[in-house]
Amino acid sequence: MTEHLLLKWGTLKGWRLESDKSREIMKRYVDLGACVSAMAQDDTPEQKSLICDLIDAVDGEITNDWSGEKMSKDEAKRYVQEHRSR
Repeated sequence: MTEHLLLKWGTLKGWRLESDKSREIMKRYVDLGACVSAMAQDDTPEQKSLICDLIDAVDGEITNDWSGEKMSKDEAKRYVQEHRSR
């Protein structure tokens, strides 16, 4: 099985990470504080940057959970960076 990311609310909703690089980025993201609910997660600028790093590192599909559509890495990073927090 390959790596993948599922994005919703401008943040991470689900993932499968297999490389050491992507797992290390995720560890750094979680260490900054993460909620189990994508809807309740309020990413800091540093966390958004880490999600973008993770998008670049993942060797697999990135999916928008709202639409089910596959996203390019550039589309996914734009989605994360432009999503407005509460």
